[in-house]
Amino acid sequence: MRLKTELWVKAYIRQRQVVGAFAAIVAHGHDSAGAVLIKICRLDGTAQLYGPAPMSLADDGVGDGGRSFARLHDADWIGERDADAIVARQRSYDEDAWVVEVEDRRGAHGLDGLIATPAR
Repeated sequence: MRLKTELWVKAYIRQRQVVGAFAAIVAHGHDSAGAVLIKICRLDGTAQLYGPAPMSLADDGVGDGGRSFARLHDADWIGERDADAIVARQRSYDEDAWVVEVEDRRGAHGLDGLIATPAR
């Protein structure tokens, strides 16, 4: 059974805070079923952005009852403005999406076990 998005987001934020990172909800989506976008900021002007993994990747056994993530850009790190542009584009066609921003100088995302990656 999949957790409601609101509970998952709150637990994720708490998990990030426990390890010393700052995390906050930037955009509140649908409480039960909104997609989650996670922006990781290293506080040096660079960021990573994660969102729902495509269905072709989501079926590889990762995630918590179906929730899995994929990086939404090719480069390891991109400029924060570029990440914000991707978020704006995603939110323009999915107003129910949540946006969580994490500030962590190490760039740790805390999504271990939830990242779906393409086969190489």
